[in-house]
Amino acid sequence: MPRDSRYDILFEPLRIGPKLAKNRFYQVPHCNGGGYRDPSAAAEMRRTKAEGGWGVIFTEQTEIHPSSEITPFIEQHLWEDKDIPALAAMAEAMKSHGALAGIQLAYSGINGPNLYSRDVPLAVTGGPILTFTSDPVQARTLDREDIRDLRRWFRNAVRRSQQAGFDLICLYGAHGFGIFQHFLSRATNHRSDEYGGSLENRGRFLREVIEEAREATKGELGITYRMSLHEAGTHGFSNAEVRDFIEMHGDLPDLWDLAHGTWEACSGTSRFRPEGAQEDLVRGIKALTSRPVVGVGRFTSADAMVRQIRSGILDFIGAARPSIADPFLPRKIEEGRFEDIRECIGCNICVSGDMTGGISRCTQNTAFMEEWRKGWHPERARPKGPSSSVLVVGAGPTGLEAALQSARRGYQVTLAEATTVLGGRVARERGLPGLSAWGRVADYRIGQLAPLTNAEIYRDSRLSADDVLAMGAEHVAIATGSSWRRDAVARLHLLPIPTDPAMPVFSPDDLMAGQGPSGGRVTVYDDDHFYMGSLTAEVLAARGCTVDFVTPAAKVAEWAENTLEQAIIMRRLMDLGVRIHLSKAPEAIGAAEVTLACCWTGAPSTLPADAVVMVTSRIPHDALYHDLAARQGEWEGAGLRSVRLIGDAAAPGPIAWATYAGRRFAEELDMPDDRGDTPRFRREVARLEPGPSRLP
Repeated sequence: MPRDSRYDILFEPLRIGPKLAKNRFYQVPHCNGGGYRDPSAAAEMRRTKAEGGWGVIFTEQTEIHPSSEITPFIEQHLWEDKDIPALAAMAEAMKSHGALAGIQLAYSGINGPNLYSRDVPLAVTGGPILTFTSDPVQARTLDREDIRDLRRWFRNAVRRSQQAGFDLICLYGAHGFGIFQHFLSRATNHRSDEYGGSLENRGRFLREVIEEAREATKGELGITYRMSLHEAGTHGFSNAEVRDFIEMHGDLPDLWDLAHGTWEACSGTSRFRPEGAQEDLVRGIKALTSRPVVGVGRFTSADAMVRQIRSGILDFIGAARPSIADPFLPRKIEEGRFEDIRECIGCNICVSGDMTGGISRCTQNTAFMEEWRKGWHPERARPKGPSSSVLVVGAGPTGLEAALQSARRGYQVTLAEATTVLGGRVARERGLPGLSAWGRVADYRIGQLAPLTNAEIYRDSRLSADDVLAMGAEHVAIATGSSWRRDAVARLHLLPIPTDPAMPVFSPDDLMAGQGPSGGRVTVYDDDHFYMGSLTAEVLAARGCTVDFVTPAAKVAEWAENTLEQAIIMRRLMDLGVRIHLSKAPEAIGAAEVTLACCWTGAPSTLPADAVVMVTSRIPHDALYHDLAARQGEWEGAGLRSVRLIGDAAAPGPIAWATYAGRRFAEELDMPDDRGDTPRFRREVARLEPGPSRLP
């Protein structure tokens, strides 16, 4: 259908220095967990975005020199000429459908511990390395010769970027990670020479690098600068200084790429940050420069994007997470297919892939980073195999994805849900404080299934093994979910602890069903370490309870560091008046108290309690699967070829693990089962260099 004229402005070409972007959709740099280890996987992921219509596509952070690397994080390298071929393949993929290909060049300075290269870290001003993992390393202060070397290293990286075929170069000075921000910020720049003190001096290094980059590329590449909008703290590079700097140097880069001060603030989860959260920090900056401005805000609404441009806030709509959730976002807006947009839910599971050194994944886009590894595509389905029919039992995130992807492949799909509500755990968790956007996981899949003539959905249909065998389906997926335990069994306690039956003990499932305590003193025991424990405490506090939060970890919600939420969660609980007991765990639950033990010394203590809520581990609902497995001798007569236990019913995990399990089931239908003897994904193996040898 023709594009609605309201959105024409999003598809206007716009110049970035010597290059012309075909539209205003700008995929800002983002990591993916692949880095130098999985270059083909990363390249194919970017190619998919090119196919989806993005006008500008950037790589992730690309380290320019081994004297500043951030192991254990796996980022791209551009240390020497041998790194060019992998990046050239990526640039080619990004330009395959007319997008501009950009590379982000980074030197991490005070953030680079060099645990792999073992080089002495170099910083604007020396001091302890500022990392997520508090590495016991210090950097030494750059002297003038070091600065000349660093400028040369940037020129080398610019030359290599041009040789690799990139159109744009982004100099990284945002989120506190880039050397340019370290020069600009008085918090990290304590110098008294020509590179320190005044704002003019603190900006000297950036000016030199940009001018030399233009000279090195003969002005043929666009040079962009990614900068923090606001750095907190007395001496941080504040939003006021940002504006002063842009006004002083308005035409220095070819584009200003604006990002919130910290990564946690810039890429905050939807639980704590709404769409367009940094608008107040951006508004008015465009008037200070003749260059275009791009900013981010987890934009998923086309109307919100148009407003940003028409109101003079932005020139380009920057996106990282929305481009992951739906690489075809621009094309769907252009074609008016708004109901097909796979909206980002802001859960930051994508970020966790980078933080853990694993491959990134997306709750919404199950094909993310599997485009090359498994051949999955976010929009196109492979033709079905020789069989015809699929029964999916359970309409949670796993079951909905399994049904949708199976139907898209061409199978006749029946989806049976035991309750009246589709969505499973998502339908329950979307009602928790701040998680309403998570409902998009269910809403998108239900909406996509609705018009499919080869998919039927039945509610209030709890199936037994007899029912399944009688339905005649060739393939069955058991996606019946799981329930939270109430007996403390998880990581610390491998067996239930003594519990007096007089003490009311609840689980998160009880609270999400509207049950559990209202008032009184409640102990929440969190041995899950992600989001559910803190949300449980928040729900109880809202009910008027006095909450004691107990965890064996040294900090609240420690795994949420991987989704950039841990510090925010900690502050939230403290603001709510929740009493936090770290490095402690219950040893016994009495009729009116909980006996705790210190996880380090074993020293006991007692908490009075009127109720306990356990946030520990979950029990898979796998009874139907085992009933069917016990009757395998009847399968052939019933026309049944396979039964798979998938998602939380097999092994409970985050929602992204659940949707992935649904996609994997659908993709592997009619595939030979080798019982795991070979990996079902492609991987790249390091090439052996000739040796032994000595360095020259």
